[in-house]
Amino acid sequence: MKALVFKGPGQKDLVDCPMPVIKESTDVIVKMVKSTICGTDLHILKGDVPAVIPGRILGHEGIGIVEEIGNGVTNFKKGDKVLISCITSCGKCDNCKKQLYAHCSDGGWILGHLIDGTQAEYVRIPHGDNSLYHLKEDIDEEGAVMLSDILPTGFEIGVLNGKVNPGDTVAIVGAGPIGFAALLTAQFFSPSKIIMVDVDQERLELSRSFGATDLVNSGAENAVEAIKKIAGKYGVDVAIEAVGIPATFDICQKILKPGAHLANVGVHGKSVDLHIEELWTRNVTITMGLVCTSTTPMLLKNVESKKLQPEKLVTHRFDFSDMIHAYAVFGNAAKEKALKVIINFN
Repeated sequence: MKALVFKGPGQKDLVDCPMPVIKESTDVIVKMVKSTICGTDLHILKGDVPAVIPGRILGHEGIGIVEEIGNGVTNFKKGDKVLISCITSCGKCDNCKKQLYAHCSDGGWILGHLIDGTQAEYVRIPHGDNSLYHLKEDIDEEGAVMLSDILPTGFEIGVLNGKVNPGDTVAIVGAGPIGFAALLTAQFFSPSKIIMVDVDQERLELSRSFGATDLVNSGAENAVEAIKKIAGKYGVDVAIEAVGIPATFDICQKILKPGAHLANVGVHGKSVDLHIEELWTRNVTITMGLVCTSTTPMLLKNVESKKLQPEKLVTHRFDFSDMIHAYAVFGNAAKEKALKVIINFN
Protein backbone atom coordinates (compact mmCIF):
# COMPACT_ATOMS: atom_id res chain seq x y z
CA MET A 1 0.00 0.00 0.00
CA LYS A 2 1.01 3.65 -0.40
CA ALA A 3 1.64 5.78 2.70
CA LEU A 4 3.02 9.21 3.60
CA VAL A 5 6.12 8.46 5.68
CA PHE A 6 8.18 10.73 7.96
CA LYS A 7 11.85 10.34 7.07
CA GLY A 8 13.35 12.84 9.49
CA PRO A 9 13.05 16.58 10.19
CA GLY A 10 11.90 18.31 7.02
CA GLN A 11 11.67 15.02 5.12
CA LYS A 12 8.64 13.04 4.01
CA ASP A 13 7.76 10.83 1.04
CA LEU A 14 4.88 8.86 -0.41
CA VAL A 15 6.19 5.29 -0.52
CA ASP A 16 5.13 1.65 -0.62
CA CYS A 17 4.65 0.12 2.84
CA PRO A 18 3.50 -3.27 4.14
CA MET A 19 -0.22 -3.66 4.77
CA PRO A 20 -1.18 -3.34 8.44
CA VAL A 21 -2.25 -6.56 10.15
CA ILE A 22 -4.30 -7.44 13.21
CA LYS A 23 -1.95 -7.59 16.21
CA GLU A 24 -4.42 -7.65 19.10
CA SER A 25 -7.93 -9.06 19.34
CA THR A 26 -9.32 -5.53 19.74
CA ASP A 27 -7.70 -4.17 16.55
CA VAL A 28 -9.61 -2.97 13.49
CA ILE A 29 -8.10 -2.49 10.02
CA VAL A 30 -9.71 0.44 8.19
CA LYS A 31 -9.52 1.21 4.48
CA MET A 32 -9.16 4.98 4.28
CA VAL A 33 -11.71 7.09 2.37
CA LYS A 34 -10.76 10.63 3.41
CA SER A 35 -8.10 12.17 5.63
CA THR A 36 -6.61 15.60 6.27
CA ILE A 37 -3.42 17.30 7.47
CA CYS A 38 -3.13 18.78 10.96
CA GLY A 39 -0.89 21.53 12.25
CA THR A 40 0.59 18.89 14.53
CA ASP A 41 1.81 17.03 11.42
CA LEU A 42 3.72 20.18 10.46
CA HIS A 43 5.26 20.31 13.94
CA ILE A 44 6.39 16.69 13.48
CA LEU A 45 8.02 17.53 10.17
CA LYS A 46 9.88 20.42 11.80
CA GLY A 47 11.34 17.99 14.33
CA ASP A 48 9.32 19.38 17.25
CA VAL A 49 8.03 15.93 18.30
CA PRO A 50 11.11 13.74 18.88
CA ALA A 51 8.98 10.69 19.78
CA VAL A 52 8.08 10.39 16.08
CA ILE A 53 10.78 8.22 14.54
CA PRO A 54 11.84 8.04 10.88
CA GLY A 55 9.69 5.53 9.03
CA ARG A 56 6.49 6.47 10.86
CA ILE A 57 3.36 6.84 8.74
CA LEU A 58 1.86 10.23 9.58
CA GLY A 59 -1.74 11.28 10.24
CA HIS A 60 -4.33 10.90 13.00
CA GLU A 61 -7.59 11.93 11.32
CA GLY A 62 -10.01 10.54 8.79
CA ILE A 63 -12.91 8.32 7.86
CA GLY A 64 -12.95 4.92 6.20
CA ILE A 65 -14.50 1.50 5.75
CA VAL A 66 -13.84 -1.40 8.10
CA GLU A 67 -11.75 -3.97 6.26
CA GLU A 68 -10.99 -6.49 9.01
CA ILE A 69 -11.67 -6.90 12.74
CA GLY A 70 -10.00 -8.77 15.57
CA ASN A 71 -12.01 -11.50 17.28
CA GLY A 72 -12.50 -9.30 20.33
CA VAL A 73 -14.27 -6.50 18.43
CA THR A 74 -18.04 -6.44 18.95
CA ASN A 75 -19.26 -2.99 17.83
CA PHE A 76 -18.10 -3.09 14.20
CA LYS A 77 -18.07 -5.42 11.23
CA LYS A 78 -16.49 -5.48 7.78
CA GLY A 79 -18.04 -2.84 5.51
CA ASP A 80 -19.03 -0.36 8.25
CA LYS A 81 -18.34 3.31 7.51
CA VAL A 82 -16.44 4.77 10.48
CA LEU A 83 -14.97 7.94 11.92
CA ILE A 84 -11.44 7.53 13.29
CA SER A 85 -10.79 9.44 16.51
CA CYS A 86 -7.41 11.12 16.91
CA ILE A 87 -7.42 9.66 20.43
CA THR A 88 -7.20 5.92 21.02
CA SER A 89 -8.80 4.68 24.24
CA CYS A 90 -8.90 1.26 25.89
CA GLY A 91 -11.97 2.23 27.94
CA LYS A 92 -10.71 0.28 30.96
CA CYS A 93 -7.80 2.10 32.61
CA ASP A 94 -8.18 4.62 35.44
CA ASN A 95 -7.87 7.62 33.12
CA CYS A 96 -10.39 6.26 30.62
CA LYS A 97 -12.86 5.70 33.47
CA LYS A 98 -12.53 9.45 34.19
CA GLN A 99 -13.00 10.25 30.47
CA LEU A 100 -9.36 11.36 30.29
CA TYR A 101 -8.96 9.38 27.10
CA ALA A 102 -5.99 11.50 26.02
CA HIS A 103 -4.08 9.85 28.86
CA CYS A 104 -5.19 6.27 28.26
CA SER A 105 -2.51 3.93 29.60
CA ASP A 106 -2.57 1.99 26.31
CA GLY A 107 -3.59 4.73 23.91
CA GLY A 108 -4.07 8.48 23.83
CA TRP A 109 -2.59 10.30 20.87
CA ILE A 110 -0.66 7.45 19.27
CA LEU A 111 -1.77 7.45 15.60
CA GLY A 112 0.89 9.07 13.44
CA HIS A 113 2.91 9.58 16.61
CA LEU A 114 3.87 6.33 18.35
CA ILE A 115 2.25 3.99 15.82
CA ASP A 116 1.51 4.29 12.10
CA GLY A 117 -1.28 6.71 11.23
CA THR A 118 -4.03 7.52 8.77
CA GLN A 119 -2.19 9.08 5.83
CA ALA A 120 -2.10 5.68 4.18
CA GLU A 121 -4.43 3.50 2.17
CA TYR A 122 -5.04 1.27 5.23
CA VAL A 123 -4.56 1.84 8.97
CA ARG A 124 -4.66 -0.34 12.08
CA ILE A 125 -6.80 1.11 14.88
CA PRO A 126 -6.11 -0.34 18.35
CA HIS A 127 -9.07 -0.66 20.74
CA GLY A 128 -11.43 -0.27 17.81
CA ASP A 129 -14.64 -0.56 19.83
CA ASN A 130 -13.71 2.57 21.80
CA SER A 131 -11.76 4.50 19.16
CA LEU A 132 -14.12 4.40 16.16
CA TYR A 133 -17.62 5.79 15.58
CA HIS A 134 -20.32 4.58 13.20
CA LEU A 135 -21.16 7.01 10.39
CA LYS A 136 -24.45 7.17 8.56
CA GLU A 137 -24.26 6.61 4.83
CA ASP A 138 -25.66 10.06 4.01
CA ILE A 139 -23.38 12.09 6.31
CA ASP A 140 -21.27 14.81 4.74
CA GLU A 141 -17.94 13.00 4.65
CA GLU A 142 -15.81 16.15 4.64
CA GLY A 143 -17.64 17.42 7.70
CA ALA A 144 -17.13 14.05 9.39
CA VAL A 145 -13.34 14.30 8.92
CA MET A 146 -13.40 17.49 10.99
CA LEU A 147 -14.75 15.41 13.89
CA SER A 148 -11.53 13.40 14.15
CA ASP A 149 -9.63 16.22 15.84
CA ILE A 150 -10.18 19.93 15.31
CA LEU A 151 -13.87 20.14 16.20
CA PRO A 152 -13.63 18.30 19.55
CA THR A 153 -10.33 20.07 20.26
CA GLY A 154 -11.75 23.54 19.72
CA PHE A 155 -14.86 22.63 21.70
CA GLU A 156 -13.34 20.76 24.65
CA ILE A 157 -10.06 22.60 25.17
CA GLY A 158 -11.35 26.01 24.07
CA VAL A 159 -15.07 26.37 24.71
CA LEU A 160 -15.71 23.92 27.55
CA ASN A 161 -12.47 24.61 29.41
CA GLY A 162 -13.14 28.30 28.88
CA LYS A 163 -16.55 27.92 30.57
CA VAL A 164 -18.37 29.95 27.92
CA ASN A 165 -21.79 31.01 29.21
CA PRO A 166 -24.81 32.76 27.68
CA GLY A 167 -24.16 36.48 27.35
CA ASP A 168 -20.38 36.17 27.69
CA THR A 169 -17.90 38.15 25.67
CA VAL A 170 -15.41 35.75 24.08
CA ALA A 171 -12.16 36.60 22.31
CA ILE A 172 -10.62 33.92 20.06
CA VAL A 173 -7.02 34.77 19.23
CA GLY A 174 -6.11 32.96 16.02
CA ALA A 175 -8.37 32.58 12.98
CA GLY A 176 -6.95 29.23 11.88
CA PRO A 177 -8.73 25.85 11.80
CA ILE A 178 -8.77 25.42 15.59
CA GLY A 179 -9.90 29.01 16.12
CA PHE A 180 -12.73 28.45 13.65
CA ALA A 181 -13.68 25.20 15.42
CA ALA A 182 -13.92 27.14 18.68
CA LEU A 183 -15.93 29.84 16.91
CA LEU A 184 -18.45 27.34 15.56
CA THR A 185 -18.95 25.50 18.84
CA ALA A 186 -18.90 28.53 21.16
CA GLN A 187 -22.24 29.44 19.63
CA PHE A 188 -23.84 26.45 21.40
CA PHE A 189 -23.76 28.66 24.52
CA SER A 190 -25.06 31.93 23.02
CA PRO A 191 -22.28 34.36 23.97
CA SER A 192 -23.21 37.99 23.33
CA LYS A 193 -19.97 38.75 21.48
CA ILE A 194 -17.33 36.62 19.77
CA ILE A 195 -14.27 38.69 18.89
CA MET A 196 -11.92 37.09 16.33
CA VAL A 197 -8.30 38.25 16.45
CA ASP A 198 -5.73 37.59 13.73
CA VAL A 199 -3.22 39.29 11.43
CA ASP A 200 -4.91 37.98 8.27
CA GLN A 201 -7.76 40.29 7.25
CA GLU A 202 -9.22 37.81 4.78
CA ARG A 203 -9.53 35.13 7.45
CA LEU A 204 -11.07 37.69 9.78
CA GLU A 205 -13.68 38.64 7.19
CA LEU A 206 -14.42 34.94 6.61
CA SER A 207 -14.91 34.42 10.34
CA ARG A 208 -17.82 36.87 10.31
CA SER A 209 -19.73 34.49 8.04
CA PHE A 210 -19.10 31.73 10.62
CA GLY A 211 -20.59 33.78 13.47
CA ALA A 212 -17.95 36.24 14.69
CA THR A 213 -19.52 39.50 15.85
CA ASP A 214 -16.37 41.63 15.95
CA LEU A 215 -12.95 41.56 14.27
CA VAL A 216 -9.54 42.75 15.45
CA ASN A 217 -6.50 42.78 13.16
CA SER A 218 -3.61 42.44 15.61
CA GLY A 219 -1.13 43.28 12.85
CA ALA A 220 -2.72 46.65 12.16
CA GLU A 221 -3.68 47.86 15.65
CA ASN A 222 -2.97 47.32 19.33
CA ALA A 223 -4.99 44.17 19.91
CA VAL A 224 -5.43 44.59 23.66
CA GLU A 225 -6.74 48.14 23.32
CA ALA A 226 -9.00 47.20 20.41
CA ILE A 227 -10.49 44.22 22.26
CA LYS A 228 -11.21 46.33 25.36
CA LYS A 229 -12.95 48.95 23.22
CA ILE A 230 -15.33 46.20 22.15
CA ALA A 231 -15.61 44.22 25.39
CA GLY A 232 -15.39 47.05 27.90
CA LYS A 233 -12.48 48.40 29.89
CA TYR A 234 -12.22 45.35 32.16
CA GLY A 235 -11.81 42.88 29.29
CA VAL A 236 -13.46 39.64 28.23
CA ASP A 237 -15.10 36.77 30.08
CA VAL A 238 -13.27 34.14 28.01
CA ALA A 239 -10.03 34.32 26.02
CA ILE A 240 -9.22 31.36 23.77
CA GLU A 241 -5.60 31.12 22.60
CA ALA A 242 -5.57 29.25 19.29
CA VAL A 243 -2.11 29.91 17.82
CA GLY A 244 0.61 28.72 20.18
CA ILE A 245 3.16 31.54 20.26
CA PRO A 246 4.19 33.88 23.10
CA ALA A 247 2.67 36.99 21.48
CA THR A 248 -0.84 35.53 21.24
CA PHE A 249 -0.73 34.11 24.77
CA ASP A 250 0.32 37.57 25.98
CA ILE A 251 -2.69 39.16 24.32
CA CYS A 252 -4.97 36.67 26.05
CA GLN A 253 -3.59 37.23 29.54
CA LYS A 254 -3.89 41.02 29.15
CA ILE A 255 -7.60 41.01 28.27
CA LEU A 256 -8.96 38.97 31.19
CA LYS A 257 -11.56 40.65 33.36
CA PRO A 258 -11.86 39.54 37.02
CA GLY A 259 -13.20 35.99 37.13
CA ALA A 260 -12.35 35.32 33.48
CA HIS A 261 -11.04 32.12 31.88
CA LEU A 262 -8.05 31.78 29.57
CA ALA A 263 -8.29 28.54 27.60
CA ASN A 264 -5.03 27.72 25.86
CA VAL A 265 -5.57 25.51 22.80
CA GLY A 266 -2.48 26.40 20.77
CA VAL A 267 0.55 24.07 20.63
CA HIS A 268 3.44 25.98 22.20
CA GLY A 269 6.99 25.18 21.20
CA LYS A 270 8.51 27.96 23.32
CA SER A 271 8.00 29.18 26.87
CA VAL A 272 5.78 32.18 27.55
CA ASP A 273 5.92 34.90 30.20
CA LEU A 274 3.10 34.50 32.71
CA HIS A 275 2.30 37.83 34.33
CA ILE A 276 1.29 36.34 37.63
CA GLU A 277 2.13 39.62 39.37
CA GLU A 278 -0.88 41.15 37.60
CA LEU A 279 -3.17 38.13 37.49
CA TRP A 280 -3.00 36.73 41.03
CA THR A 281 -5.54 39.21 42.44
CA ARG A 282 -8.03 38.83 39.58
CA ASN A 283 -9.45 35.36 40.26
CA VAL A 284 -8.75 34.13 36.76
CA THR A 285 -8.48 30.54 35.56
CA ILE A 286 -5.95 29.33 32.99
CA THR A 287 -6.44 25.91 31.39
CA MET A 288 -4.67 23.82 28.77
CA GLY A 289 -4.48 20.21 27.67
CA LEU A 290 -4.93 17.52 25.05
CA VAL A 291 -8.34 16.79 23.59
CA CYS A 292 -10.01 13.72 25.10
CA THR A 293 -12.75 13.43 22.40
CA SER A 294 -15.39 12.69 25.05
CA THR A 295 -17.74 15.08 23.21
CA THR A 296 -17.40 13.39 19.81
CA PRO A 297 -20.76 11.53 20.02
CA MET A 298 -22.60 14.79 20.75
CA LEU A 299 -20.78 16.69 18.01
CA LEU A 300 -21.47 13.85 15.57
CA LYS A 301 -25.21 14.16 16.22
CA ASN A 302 -25.05 17.88 15.48
CA VAL A 303 -23.19 17.27 12.23
CA GLU A 304 -25.70 14.58 11.23
CA SER A 305 -28.58 17.01 11.86
CA LYS A 306 -26.80 19.81 9.93
CA LYS A 307 -26.94 22.10 12.95
CA LEU A 308 -23.16 22.08 12.78
CA GLN A 309 -21.52 22.28 9.36
CA PRO A 310 -17.74 21.97 9.77
CA GLU A 311 -17.37 21.02 6.10
CA LYS A 312 -17.41 24.77 5.45
CA LEU A 313 -13.87 24.86 6.85
CA VAL A 314 -12.57 22.88 3.85
CA THR A 315 -10.84 25.07 1.28
CA HIS A 316 -8.69 22.60 -0.70
CA ARG A 317 -9.05 19.01 -1.92
CA PHE A 318 -6.35 16.63 -3.13
CA ASP A 319 -6.03 13.05 -4.29
CA PHE A 320 -3.87 10.90 -2.03
CA SER A 321 -1.32 10.60 -4.84
CA ASP A 322 -0.80 14.37 -4.54
CA MET A 323 0.04 14.35 -0.80
CA ILE A 324 3.37 16.14 -1.18
CA HIS A 325 1.65 19.06 -2.89
CA ALA A 326 -1.10 19.02 -0.27
CA TYR A 327 1.52 19.45 2.48
CA ALA A 328 3.09 22.33 0.55
CA VAL A 329 -0.26 24.11 0.31
CA PHE A 330 -1.21 23.53 3.95
CA GLY A 331 2.26 24.52 5.11
CA ASN A 332 1.83 27.89 3.33
CA ALA A 333 -1.74 28.41 4.48
CA ALA A 334 -1.73 32.22 4.48
CA LYS A 335 -0.34 32.47 0.95
CA GLU A 336 -2.57 29.68 -0.37
CA LYS A 337 -5.65 30.88 1.55
CA ALA A 338 -6.00 27.41 3.06
CA LEU A 339 -7.95 26.43 6.16
CA LYS A 340 -8.50 22.68 6.05
CA VAL A 341 -7.52 20.34 3.24
CA ILE A 342 -9.23 17.07 2.37
CA ILE A 343 -7.28 14.06 1.10
CA ASN A 344 -9.36 11.70 -1.04
CA PHE A 345 -8.36 8.05 -1.38
CA ASN A 346 -10.84 7.11 -4.12
